[in-house]
Amino acid sequence: MSEQALDLRKTLQFVWRRKRLVAIFAAAGLLLGSVYTAVSPPVPAGQALVILPSNIKDLQTQVVIATSDQVLQNAQQSVDRSLSLEALRKKITAKGLTSNVISITATGPTAGAAENLANSVAQSYISLLSSANGPGGPLQVRMLQSAATATETPLFVQLLETEAIGLLLGILIGAIVALALSRGDKRLRERDEIADSIGVPVLASIPVAHPSDAAAWTRLLEHYEPAVVHAWRLRTVLRELGLADADADAAASGDGGLSVAVLSLAGDPRALALGPQLAVFAASMGIRTALLITPHPDGDVSVALQTAAAAGTGRSAQLQVAVGELPDGDRGTVALTVVVAVVDEGKPQVADVSPTAVTVLGVSAATVTAAQLARVAVSAADAGRQVTGVLVADPLAADRTTGRLPQLARPVRGQQPTRLTGTKTGAGARR
Repeated sequence: MSEQALDLRKTLQFVWRRKRLVAIFAAAGLLLGSVYTAVSPPVPAGQALVILPSNIKDLQTQVVIATSDQVLQNAQQSVDRSLSLEALRKKITAKGLTSNVISITATGPTAGAAENLANSVAQSYISLLSSANGPGGPLQVRMLQSAATATETPLFVQLLETEAIGLLLGILIGAIVALALSRGDKRLRERDEIADSIGVPVLASIPVAHPSDAAAWTRLLEHYEPAVVHAWRLRTVLRELGLADADADAAASGDGGLSVAVLSLAGDPRALALGPQLAVFAASMGIRTALLITPHPDGDVSVALQTAAAAGTGRSAQLQVAVGELPDGDRGTVALTVVVAVVDEGKPQVADVSPTAVTVLGVSAATVTAAQLARVAVSAADAGRQVTGVLVADPLAADRTTGRLPQLARPVRGQQPTRLTGTKTGAGARR
């Protein structure tokens, strides 16, 4: 039962992720329903009832006979003879109401025409069954109720009916298409999916700015200020990287500087702002920070960031921004160096990125795949570096996962194994 609930939950999530596509199909169905009503507006319908003998066995056969060519040809003589037999058949429907009562319904341009056509077909059917040449011999058949008052469905009622049917069909087709597309979509959306893909935890997930030119990047470097919740998450990242709050003063002096590389993919430009925002926040805490942008020739967003960085823009004296490397005289004055680099998802070359003590990945939700992250992790390993964490940009609002992987307890060095009673074992233990 739980597996069924889980599958239903995932199915609804897949459909919800492509809600715009489903909405397009729903709107198309609604429109088609309106068009159908406009093309085929409601027309008057007359109904005549014919009662058969109570011992009749096969009522469905009688329904077929009621709309047969012989019955309709005889009825055609008393109605519009210019109407073809095929056109007449489209105006007539017959169905069984009870075990021996058949209703014959006819439509027409007016109420009188619909009533006349229904009564004519009913009389032709009665005449055929009552004759000696009728199928099954003569039967006692009579008119139970002639068509006297034709009914017509109001236009707005039929419009609502057809629009509702079109809307439901559109939603159903849209959901099917959404599920089909989602089956082949391998992009990682939830934090747990991102963390599990390469086995490293998500350090933080925050919304990011989306600068598109050098001026917008300059504003971010000068004025970025996260909300309280996101500031706490960035503070936690700095603590996990080795810059605890208690060491902020010592870090500001440049002792024991830490270097962090934030790698993002060329096909994920939204994640590029993670590194700069981390650096600006660290500088706002009083930590002397250097933000180094690794040159990357492709992508308008990365080129715009390089242009802004080349101008040496910074929020305060605590932040130095440069492209490539810091001048030799400035390297010993910073406590935190954030290296921002863009790598190709197809053939990442992490070895070309400046060496740092820590390497993290910056990704945005619903953009990258597990294979792409694995390629970056392999390239980092080949370069003698280890990806220690992931920063997620713009997490999905529906994501309730954390991306925190369980940590195995580390054994204490020198500690002797113990028995269940607590008595130590080993060469020196008493037996």
